Amino acid sequence: MKAIAQDRYGSPDVLELKEFDRPVPGAGEVLVRVRAVSVNAYDWHLMRGDPYLARLSFGVRRPRTPVRGRDFAGRVEAVGADVKRVRPGDEVFGETDGAFAQYVAAPQDMVAVKPAGLSFEQAAALPLAGNTALIGLRDLGRVTAGQRVLVNGASGGVGTFAVQIAKAYGAEVTAVCSTRNADLVRSLGADHVIDYTRDDFTRAGTRHDVVFDLVANRSLTDLRRALTPTGTLLLSGGGVSGGGSLLGPIRLTLKGQALSRFVGQRLLTFFAAPSGANLTVLREFVESGKVTPVVDRTYGSLGEVPEAIRYVEVEHARAKVVVTV
Repeated sequence: MKAIAQDRYGSPDVLELKEFDRPVPGAGEVLVRVRAVSVNAYDWHLMRGDPYLARLSFGVRRPRTPVRGRDFAGRVEAVGADVKRVRPGDEVFGETDGAFAQYVAAPQDMVAVKPAGLSFEQAAALPLAGNTALIGLRDLGRVTAGQRVLVNGASGGVGTFAVQIAKAYGAEVTAVCSTRNADLVRSLGADHVIDYTRDDFTRAGTRHDVVFDLVANRSLTDLRRALTPTGTLLLSGGGVSGGGSLLGPIRLTLKGQALSRFVGQRLLTFFAAPSGANLTVLREFVESGKVTPVVDRTYGSLGEVPEAIRYVEVEHARAKVVVTV
């Protein structure tokens, strides 16, 4: 099979389309013929080994896993022993390492049946970004009806899901984005839109119960100013900017962890672990009409993954970028 691989850190030029043996599903695994994949900030961070501290997890000299990618959607080709949730022929979506390939073997706990009515491309946009938004708002933010929620970076992959999920839980949502993305986030249900090129949400005077920061370009002092005295600040480890090449967005999350014990506000940092159960929740949101994946751009072949990653990294893509396999 063909897959996108890298043997060193660097720009999208280090990514190559190579031949690999088709994986064989082990016990508890599902073999999926991949029909579409999506690109996340995670992918280009791993590609570049940035920030450097993350290489302790990614691999110090080179990536530990040669094939890139996390999000996929496709059709089940075969299942290993003890797999009971899906069967060959099922259309599924999920998240696991090595997704930028024609076939992927994934643990059944990281796979769910594809939402009815979605294309493979739309379904591939869901896993990592949707799961991050869900864990942040439901599990950590504990968002309930009537609360005020602000999403900083509302037009990005996680942000577009966060706006919709917060609305699904009955929150009053303020979306922070650029001028060109204001209409997009309004269409997703945002009650208020702040154009960061014109206004500073941290000095707007409105306090929020939950601030979901997905950009990592503001100080903790600024972000806390937008919170109620007992509000919750969510600092996602997937932030795409700020902090420099050594720590990157990790710097802000470390500061949040250190400060949280001394203040009344909840300053929480997290990395969203893949979850088949959460994929099922996301499917239910989609099928009920509460969440719709937003796709900015679609590329037409696996060989275009490097260009898709370049676009996400450099062009500040809106919502999700997907690749048809």
